[in-house]
Amino acid sequence: MKIRYLMLHAYGMGGTIRTVVNQANAMAAAGHEVELVSLVRRREMPQFRLDPRITVTTLVDQRTGRLPDSIGRRAWRRVRGKIVPRGEFAADYFTERVEWAAMEYVSGLRDGILVTTRPALNLIAARRTPRNVIKVAQEHMNLSAYPDTIRREIARHYHRFDAICVLTGTNRLEYQRLLPGTPIVQIPNAVHKVEQERSQQVNPVVIAAGRLVPQKGFDLLIAAFAQVVPEHPEWRLRVFGTGPRKGQLAGLIEQYGLGEHVELPGRTERMERELTDASVYALSSRFEGLPMVMIEAMTHALPVVAFDCPTGPKDVLTDGVDGVLVPPRDVDALAAALNRVIADRELRLRMGEAAVVTSRAYGPGVVMPLWERLFSELSEDRRAVRNHWSAR
Repeated sequence: MKIRYLMLHAYGMGGTIRTVVNQANAMAAAGHEVELVSLVRRREMPQFRLDPRITVTTLVDQRTGRLPDSIGRRAWRRVRGKIVPRGEFAADYFTERVEWAAMEYVSGLRDGILVTTRPALNLIAARRTPRNVIKVAQEHMNLSAYPDTIRREIARHYHRFDAICVLTGTNRLEYQRLLPGTPIVQIPNAVHKVEQERSQQVNPVVIAAGRLVPQKGFDLLIAAFAQVVPEHPEWRLRVFGTGPRKGQLAGLIEQYGLGEHVELPGRTERMERELTDASVYALSSRFEGLPMVMIEAMTHALPVVAFDCPTGPKDVLTDGVDGVLVPPRDVDALAAALNRVIADRELRLRMGEAAVVTSRAYGPGVVMPLWERLFSELSEDRRAVRNHWSAR
């Protein structure tokens, strides 16, 4: 099969990039012809390992900066032919030049399978890809997290896809209600591997990771950890990641007097080691799709303390078994759960063992055959797949 993955920035960091690269690598390893298409390129080298059999294509090279558009950004927002709506989380990437490059690329395809990986690219593919190309939309975020501007366009155009792939059962129900008759397929993202070195629960470290943006709720986590320190002064919180809110988070650390207890180490090339050396994983997100770093932490036998945010944590965790779920954005409840788990090493060991068992459902050996089966079925009979998945 010929499979093309169209991504916003294949050379960047982040959970979506990592999971799509993992899929591309798996399909190449299975003998398929795979192309990874990066809409923009801002780095010299990809941040994640790519199978050498994959063809990598860049549509707009921005390594030397952004080239000016012909009509300017404000005017482009009012252009009749513009597809990417306001409210798309990556809307700033979609200048006139970038959006036209995406439209031109998908319009020129004549065969194979096109997989698009975020709402902006999904909408472009739905509207501009020729009918003889099999179109698969990936949604890495829950529907309710999108503003009305995005949901309206999804409702209007996503029925043109041969399949829409979502991460959780909750996501699937959301999209089925919005798009009756459209094949909605649930396939979770896969971790890199499930056999990892396990935490021995000896280091007094709580770990978290993600982009330093409001979605991840690290401001709430820092506030919760301020309640942990008086009871467990030997414990530390390490929040890995980069992003625009680093200065604000550093200010919160200073405000709470947590300079000796909370670290913002930035990006790390040794996350597996950091997870092994920690004892608890904290997820403080305001909303999620499927939190992959959390599942990766579970492969290291880390218990999870998480907000029961929409969506993801509850689709993975069983409260009291492999982690603890607390009400969304409830800082006091998050602090109480952290204190409970920190104070009980036997509980952490028991939950960590259960977390390893849970994580096995997200191993590449389980997930990647689901993708290959879907692509094969679509290639063989698009109509049969539409009827099968629409009726479920």
